[in-house]
Amino acid sequence: MQSRWLVTPQYFEHPEPALFSAAPERSASNAPAGITDRSPANMARLHRPIAKFVEATLTAGARPVSLAGDCCAAIPVLAGLRAAGIEPTLVWIDAHGDFNTPDTSPSQFLGGMPLAMMVGRGPQWMCAAVGLAPLPEEQVWLIDGRDLDPLEREALDASRVKRASVADLAALAFAGPLHVHIDVDVIDATEAPGFNYPVPGGPSVAETAAACTELAARGDIRAISISGWSEALDPTGATGSACRRVLRALTGEGPGA
Repeated sequence: MQSRWLVTPQYFEHPEPALFSAAPERSASNAPAGITDRSPANMARLHRPIAKFVEATLTAGARPVSLAGDCCAAIPVLAGLRAAGIEPTLVWIDAHGDFNTPDTSPSQFLGGMPLAMMVGRGPQWMCAAVGLAPLPEEQVWLIDGRDLDPLEREALDASRVKRASVADLAALAFAGPLHVHIDVDVIDATEAPGFNYPVPGGPSVAETAAACTELAARGDIRAISISGWSEALDPTGATGSACRRVLRALTGEGPGA
């Protein structure tokens, strides 16, 4: 299936233009001016074009690939899938659970909440802005979520979200269409430290790329959302290189593919 890429070169309100280096040259850009904070109005301005892009791409018979700086941008990807009539299994590959709510999060960091929001937990204003109703928890796999806050862990343990590691990914059988989301901080921090919240103890670049290649070969991937790295935290370029390798494995496209 042909892919169409959209790059949102933002980490919330912070520009991340280096993300374009991991996408094909033909990629579209979603970069509205004047995003100065994480208010509902500004996040809606970032997210609504993503949802429309995903729906239009699927309607045209292609696969949308959305590359952005934070995991909240996965919310409009799922909204676009459902608007196109596709009810997917969500495969969430991330070193973090992103399953916090204001009641469980020590930091209140918005980027630690999108998966919880997508299944109807916590604040729903991001989902409401793009018309997303909660996804049933049993349609979600969390892959390699190893850095969990204590109350977040309790919430996940009590949920119907399924969990596995990157090492297990090739053996999992997913029925039906997939929305694959990858935060490339899933890679072990010794090989890819250029993130706001790097986590040790994860899979290597080679292991992550191999798992993504296998998933792409076996799974019915209808949409891909990607949370990239921070250029300011990657002075040697090693993290960007690692991310590009993993994204090529998952999508079959991008620089060097």
